[in-house]
Amino acid sequence: MESFTETRIQMETIFHEKQEGSLCGQHCLNALLQAEYFTAVDLAQLAQDIDEQERHRMAEGGEHRDEYRRFIESPSDNMDDSGFFSVQVIASALKVWSLDLIAFNGSNEISLAAQTDPTEHWFTIRKIGRQWFNLNSLLTGPELISDTYLSLFLTQLQREGYSIFIVNVNGILPNCNADNVLAEQMVTQTEKPRLLSEVNKSKTKSKVRNQSLTEEENRELEEVMKMSIESNAEEEKRQLEAALAMSLESTSKPLNQFPSEEEMLDRALKMSLEAL
Repeated sequence: MESFTETRIQMETIFHEKQEGSLCGQHCLNALLQAEYFTAVDLAQLAQDIDEQERHRMAEGGEHRDEYRRFIESPSDNMDDSGFFSVQVIASALKVWSLDLIAFNGSNEISLAAQTDPTEHWFTIRKIGRQWFNLNSLLTGPELISDTYLSLFLTQLQREGYSIFIVNVNGILPNCNADNVLAEQMVTQTEKPRLLSEVNKSKTKSKVRNQSLTEEENRELEEVMKMSIESNAEEEKRQLEAALAMSLESTSKPLNQFPSEEEMLDRALKMSLEAL
């Protein structure tokens, strides 16, 4: 029987990038290829190349046309500052590996799938070893998908308006360690990965709760310190008064040790007679 530790180690061999900004296109490609092959800079360069090709095609009809001027003045449709990249950029990146991106027609004779939803979020579903995995960058980690659920999942995505593409493996996919490991041993997943948004929300709540506790603890600490200072001040005052009293007792004579007025007059008279 496969242990939890073995499953965890096997799952950790799967390359998975977590969402950063709007770089889902980059995450989707790297999940598909199972390594960090593309950066945002690489995809931006491909987008600029496509923009230039489109500009040349538009210029063929005449650069004096209003349509051409509007095209030049408009922002790129292939990328933006948030990290979004168009389907043309994704397809161009795959051609580096001689891979074709084609529309999904319901056939199950595929080994890889890349998908995008109406909000332009790209994510990959890939078969690694003998099992399918959802490598969505919005998840905390890879999600194991059964063959039965895969068919239902794709059908559900289509009903919800997702545009689904498959990767036709005419080229050669890079060799990946996860494929080698999971080809020998199938894994089970007892706990599904969570959405990053849910995790971040929980962290925010925990942070707010901890801040509230910290503020309460600070108030209690300030109160304790205040009481301690007041107590110390009272104690120091008592000690000072006691020390002062002891000092007066050690330096002062008792009243009965001083001569009386009559004795002082007798002494003065004797001193006067002796002087005569």
